[in-house]
Amino acid sequence: MILIGRLTVDPEIRVTNSGKKVASYRMAVDRNVKTEGQPESDFINCTAWGKAGEFAEKYLHKGMKIAIEGRIQTGSYEKDGVKRYTTEIIVDRHEFCESKRSSESGGAAPEQGFSEIPESEDDGQLPF
Repeated sequence: MILIGRLTVDPEIRVTNSGKKVASYRMAVDRNVKTEGQPESDFINCTAWGKAGEFAEKYLHKGMKIAIEGRIQTGSYEKDGVKRYTTEIIVDRHEFCESKRSSESGGAAPEQGFSEIPESEDDGQLPF
């Protein structure tokens, strides 16, 4: 599974008894549907173990737009006699989705220029 979104908090870092880093954070992922013209988001709990946890500790912070690759994990626990269910993404890999300068400016994409891609002379198909 691949998701793209923005971190809503700085990652919380823990260390297991064996010394393995674990990073936990929440990510806002926009939905394709809008309500009254406003985008809706899902807030996804993410957990990154080991090297992915170390990466999160070193490079990720609130507001960054990232892509994660991982798997869904569900669970349950009981609190005050009430069974509660959990869903989270176990992150295998992180990717940056914007430049550092763009993320520091609140996510505004830098102005970019575009150039035309010439068509092939034979059938208009791209060469790949």
